[in-house]
Amino acid sequence: MGMLQANNPFLIIIAGLMIGLVHAFEPDHLSAVSTQLLRNNDNTTGSKKRGLRRLTINSSLRGALWGMGHTSSIILIGLLIAGLSLNIPDNFFVSAEVVVGFMLIILGIFTFTNRSIFKQKHIHPHKHSNGISHTHLHTHSENHRHGHRAYLIGCVHGIAGSGSLVALTASTMNGFDMMIYFLILFGAGSIIGMTVASGVIGLPFILLSKISSITKYLRYAIASITFIIGINIVFSIGLDNKLFSFN
Repeated sequence: MGMLQANNPFLIIIAGLMIGLVHAFEPDHLSAVSTQLLRNNDNTTGSKKRGLRRLTINSSLRGALWGMGHTSSIILIGLLIAGLSLNIPDNFFVSAEVVVGFMLIILGIFTFTNRSIFKQKHIHPHKHSNGISHTHLHTHSENHRHGHRAYLIGCVHGIAGSGSLVALTASTMNGFDMMIYFLILFGAGSIIGMTVASGVIGLPFILLSKISSITKYLRYAIASITFIIGINIVFSIGLDNKLFSFN
């Protein structure tokens, strides 16, 4: 980090973008986003080429939203530490990492069972042909999805682990402006990295969406990997911090 603290803008730009790009490809990040991409395989309308393009864009958008949430949390932590001179205890970040572990476990379970964690309920007006109108409550189906879950998952990831470490490192730079530049560019790198990764990861699900047996096994594989990563995070932190006793 000595080179970064030299306040060389070019080095900060390159370092921020590159670290952000690499950071997006961490296993827990990819597995969490992959559970959201499985929900993009709705039936396509129109030509096959147009449907493929639309679903690829949707997959990439999930990754971009994760990156935005991740960036939001990291910039917030950086502002709290450097801007407001708050001393955030290490236990907070450890607890946040445990939350990430449990989040991955839950995502794995619900993905394996092909169920939604939160059912989206909305009220919509409806007008009949006789002119009588009323409102009704309905739960969104798999074909009607929002991207805020990917954003929220990114926010949780940004608070914990290496994301918080980036914010802490940035807060040691010479000058508040340099810290903000670094965090923004790091965020841009993570958004770009996860956008590309999500587009690529989503392709097998999109191309094989018509073969239900294969997509089912892909879902099981993603769910199992996500669950195992979550278990590993929880137990690793528990053992490192002596939260578990086997005596």
